[in-house]
Amino acid sequence: MDININHILYEHGTLGNQFSALALCDWSSLQEKRRRIARKYCSPRIISSNYQLMSKISLIETPILLKAIHKRILSGNKSVKIKPLLQSAFSNMFTQYLCSTRFDYEDKQLQTMVRNFDEIFYEINQGHPVDFLPWLNPFFSKHMNKIAGWANEIREIMLERIIKQHLDTVDYDDHPRDFTDALLQYFREDEELSWDHIMFDLEDFIGGHAALGNLVMLILIYLMKNPHCIDKIRQEIDAVTGGLRDVCMDDKYKMPYTEALVFETLRICASPIVPHVATEDTTVAGYSVCKGTVVILNNFDLNTSDLYWDEPTKFKPERFISQDGIVVKPSHFIPFGTGKRTCIGQKLVTDFTFIVITSILNHYDVSYPNMDELKLVPACVALPAETYELEFTLRKDLF
Repeated sequence: MDININHILYEHGTLGNQFSALALCDWSSLQEKRRRIARKYCSPRIISSNYQLMSKISLIETPILLKAIHKRILSGNKSVKIKPLLQSAFSNMFTQYLCSTRFDYEDKQLQTMVRNFDEIFYEINQGHPVDFLPWLNPFFSKHMNKIAGWANEIREIMLERIIKQHLDTVDYDDHPRDFTDALLQYFREDEELSWDHIMFDLEDFIGGHAALGNLVMLILIYLMKNPHCIDKIRQEIDAVTGGLRDVCMDDKYKMPYTEALVFETLRICASPIVPHVATEDTTVAGYSVCKGTVVILNNFDLNTSDLYWDEPTKFKPERFISQDGIVVKPSHFIPFGTGKRTCIGQKLVTDFTFIVITSILNHYDVSYPNMDELKLVPACVALPAETYELEFTLRKDLF
């Protein structure tokens, strides 16, 4: 099957098609195939070359993020618009890993892409009625058109800056260089996969960087509200690095408190779960659930109920650490879903987040002039694109 980029740009440059993003599709053999293609790259085993590539990319990109933060400090203002920088850094980690492509932070197309992804992530986390009652769609046309507009801009940029380059250089008979090559090779060989499947898969996983930028913002806010946690994290950082280097992904398993910090932030924010559809008649706790019924977990109650958690309203990363110092996730903690639809990209989320948080805390003290103004919305892992500017100063006890 020949692939013509000009035809693709003309015919598929918009969102108007019948296919859904992988994260929102009903389960089927096709969706199982799409997840199988992605799993090798988005859920790499620790001993794999892909995991080592993830680690390498994080160590390349994080110093660039720190340099960008320092540049803004040197401009004379400690207050930094940190969220766009975080989103740019995470976007580059994802595009380098999945597409072998990197953007400069000042690149206008990168700025448009990360802003649009961030806006979409915020909107889909607001719990609009149309998200659960599709028949309301005609009444939310303005809202849906706004999201479609952002998505169209993202696709145009990806086609121009990522897909075209890969189409010009991919070797269909050789081992794929990255996830993008793998998608193109499968598209050429498998008639069941459409071009829109390929684009949605790529957009799904690259767009995942928006969740990381928001998560790191939330972690920083909770750390400022709980400064004793910062001391514990820095103790772990200094223990593994000896004050001689930055943290790497291989250090994560020697830093249980820092790993638990990410889980505790996800718990207390009660990250949402994508709605599921029952594939057969069944029962849940004695209640009948008919095939085709939409099922939505109340993850907020699951994450904040005193039936499952000791002092659930308190921020306590140590709740995830066993007596022998190992990070343990209880069965009722499912921030990435459960079963066949578990988030494939959770390793990208936790490991890239770990690297950025430890790097920032290793070099900077982070503060906010009026802590009472730092307000967070319960059961929401998204902050507005224009959100809090945080103050960064070089660590007072920096080695």
